[in-house]
Amino acid sequence: TGIMNLLNSQELEGVIAHEISHIKNRDILIGTIVAVLAGAIIYLADMLQWGLLFGFAREDEDNPLEFIGTLIFMIFAPIAATLIQFAISRQMEFRADEGGARYSHPLYLANALIKLEKGVSMYPLEEGNPATAHLFIVNPFRDETIMKLFSTHPPTEERVKRLLKMAKNLGYRR
Repeated sequence: TGIMNLLNSQELEGVIAHEISHIKNRDILIGTIVAVLAGAIIYLADMLQWGLLFGFAREDEDNPLEFIGTLIFMIFAPIAATLIQFAISRQMEFRADEGGARYSHPLYLANALIKLEKGVSMYPLEEGNPATAHLFIVNPFRDETIMKLFSTHPPTEERVKRLLKMAKNLGYRR
């Protein structure tokens, strides 16, 4: 009920249109596939780590380059998979913003995002799991600069800027 007290009916319409756009774009399916692929890469890196730790490597091969390559994969593949997963998530948010703006009105969603971001900056979610950030229309957790790479949502300022440009291109006035 918090969002219903914060937003007016037009802004709620914009948020609902955004969420409907996620459904129409099949973002849950895409996000699930991407998460499974990222999870598989992370799992493979974990298996390599355990293999190296317990000496499951072939004993007849003393190739240091293979060891270094495996080590590099173990370290960087999970990070790369996670960064790619979050980048795709951010693109899905932009696409849902655009779709929602077309179903409703770009300024409705832009105004809602501004209000929601203001609320989040005043009252960030102190307790909770950042793994649930993708369930919110704006990220409710504090964004540190390096952590923005791991954000499931693009910066609200960028989202609003795109929506305002879309409104202008469609002939809407603020």
